[in-house]
Amino acid sequence: MFSLEIDTDADERDLLIAELWELGSAGIVELSDTRVRAFFDAGADRARLLARYPGAAAREEADRDWVAEARELLQPMEVGRRFFLVPAWRDDPAPPGRFRITVNPGMAFGTGVHETTRLCLEALEELVKPGIAVLDVGTGSGILAEAARLLGARRVIACDVDEEAVRIAGQGFVGSADAVRSAVADLVVANISPEAVIALAPEFARVLRPGGTLVASGFNVSEVGMVKAALGKVTEVRQKGDWAAVVAG
Repeated sequence: MFSLEIDTDADERDLLIAELWELGSAGIVELSDTRVRAFFDAGADRARLLARYPGAAAREEADRDWVAEARELLQPMEVGRRFFLVPAWRDDPAPPGRFRITVNPGMAFGTGVHETTRLCLEALEELVKPGIAVLDVGTGSGILAEAARLLGARRVIACDVDEEAVRIAGQGFVGSADAVRSAVADLVVANISPEAVIALAPEFARVLRPGGTLVASGFNVSEVGMVKAALGKVTEVRQKGDWAAVVAG
């Protein structure tokens, strides 16, 4: 077995992890916000991987159960006041008063570990009212769509431009907000890139019903200004570490 230590931008880390799983990694450890170590079986094409990630540092690894060790690093976690996120391989019950959501870490963006996902979950706790319609744009692992459903949304529409993400989420359609009819949602949540939030700003306004609310995240604090300029009526900015979410509408 060998490993690759790969540097990445903080806002690209989750996408890199998802890609490494797709390339057959046997386990992944997040060393920091900007560095990951991915483990591969000896039969993996090392030369192809190094060509794909120039600058990555390769090293031989001892014969250990790296999958189990990588999984052990990700424990069940409480998010906000209402949620309990549990890796798919564990059977921990939810504490009283919390909704249990099973997640498949690494396979698609939105495991609950990342600050932007937690910001969105906490916003949903406050904004989802029983009976409303919610649109989750860029659903990733489907965690935000599932959260909205558990909180009592009458209808939840999920979409993602990544076909694999839709397959993993087990819900929604391949596409984006431009494929959704006008005035369909009371609440839109989009945990995507700042560029995508800005590009889709007119579509968010179109699909929202009068008086509707948008929760957008996926960007860091330094990018809030340009996101606000594109969205217009931003009523709140939330922050966890270097990451931010805005509420607009």
